[in-house]
Amino acid sequence: MSTELKGLILSGGKGTRLRPITHTSAKQLVPVANKPVLFYGIEAMVDAGIKDIGIIIAPETGDEIVEATGDGSRFGNGVKITHILQDEPAGLAHAVLTAEDFIGDSPFVMYLGDNLLRNGITDLTEAFKNNAPDALILLTPVPDPEHYGVAELTDGRVVQLLEKPPEPKTDLALVGVYMFTTSIFDAARAIEPSPRGELEITDAIQYLVDQGKNVEPHIVKGWWKDTGRLDDMLQANRLILEDLEPRVEGELIDSTVDGRVVIEAGARVERSVIRGPAVIGSGARLIDSYIGPYTAIGENVKVTGSEIEYSIVLADTEIEHLGARLEASLIGKGSRIRRTEGMPRTFRLMVGDSSEISLV
Repeated sequence: MSTELKGLILSGGKGTRLRPITHTSAKQLVPVANKPVLFYGIEAMVDAGIKDIGIIIAPETGDEIVEATGDGSRFGNGVKITHILQDEPAGLAHAVLTAEDFIGDSPFVMYLGDNLLRNGITDLTEAFKNNAPDALILLTPVPDPEHYGVAELTDGRVVQLLEKPPEPKTDLALVGVYMFTTSIFDAARAIEPSPRGELEITDAIQYLVDQGKNVEPHIVKGWWKDTGRLDDMLQANRLILEDLEPRVEGELIDSTVDGRVVIEAGARVERSVIRGPAVIGSGARLIDSYIGPYTAIGENVKVTGSEIEYSIVLADTEIEHLGARLEASLIGKGSRIRRTEGMPRTFRLMVGDSSEISLV
C-alpha cells in the first residue's frame, strides 16, 4: 500500500437549501469572504502536503467546477486535480466507490466541498500517518445533532454511528472531513442503501467498527461550518472575516475605513464609510454608502447611496438608494436591487442570480 496521501473532495449535490442561488451555480462555488467555499478545502489539503486531489462532480454542475478549479496549477506546489464524475447523488459511500480507480492503493483524505475548518487538516493528517488507524473521523459538539451523522463513543472508542437519528444519544456530529485506508472500499461495497436510497458513509464506517477495525475519533478544535444553508453561509463569512489581515490597495476618495478591511486593487470608494471586518472586491465601486461589519462585496459590484451589513454580495451586482439597511442577506451574481419609493424598512433577502428587485 502506498504511504502518500491523496485527497478526495466531494463537490456534487444539488444545493437545494441555498436555492435560488444554486439554480445557476454550484453550492461549492458560492464565495465566502470573496473566495469559493470549495477553494478553502483544496487549500487545506495543499497546506497539509497533499498534491494529488480528485474532485467528485455531478452532471449538473460539473462543467462549472472543472472551469473554476482547472488542472490544479492555480493552487501551486505541484498540485494536480482530477475530476471524477458521479452519475447520480447516491450517497457519500457511493462517491468513495466512484473514486476507487483514482485512489488506487493510497490512503486518502475525503473532504466535503461545502465545509470549512478554521484550523485546517495538517495536524489531523499527521495524526493519521503516525497512528495508522483504518479510519480517522472528526467530531464536534452541535446543538442540533439530529441533522448530522452522529457518533457514540465509549472510553474514547467509536461504538456506533448513525445518520441523522431522530433521537440522537450524543451531540457529537461528524464533521465533513474523513481519513481512510483502502479498507473503506470493501466496507462501502458491503452495506445496503439507507431508507433514503443512499449508501451512507456512516454505515460504511460502522461496518469498519463492527469488523474490529481501528476507527480513531478526533474532536475538532476551532470552528467548523457546513455552509449548506443561508445562516451557515453568513456565519462562515463572519468567521473567516474575523481573521482578516487589513489591506487597502484600491482608491479611497473622501472615505473612512475602520478596522480589519481589505479593499482589492481596482476598487473605488467615494464618500463612503467601511467598518470591518469587511472585504471589497476588485473593480467594486462604492458611492455615498456604508458597508458594515461581516460584509463581503464581490468583484465589480456597484453600491450607491445604500447601507449593507452582515451580508454577501456576489459579483456584478448593483444596489442603489435602498433607504434602509440591507442585512443578513446573500445576493446572487448580476442582481440589481433599487428602491423606488416608500417608507424605510429593514430587508432580509436571499436573491438568485440575474435578479432585478424594486423595493417599494
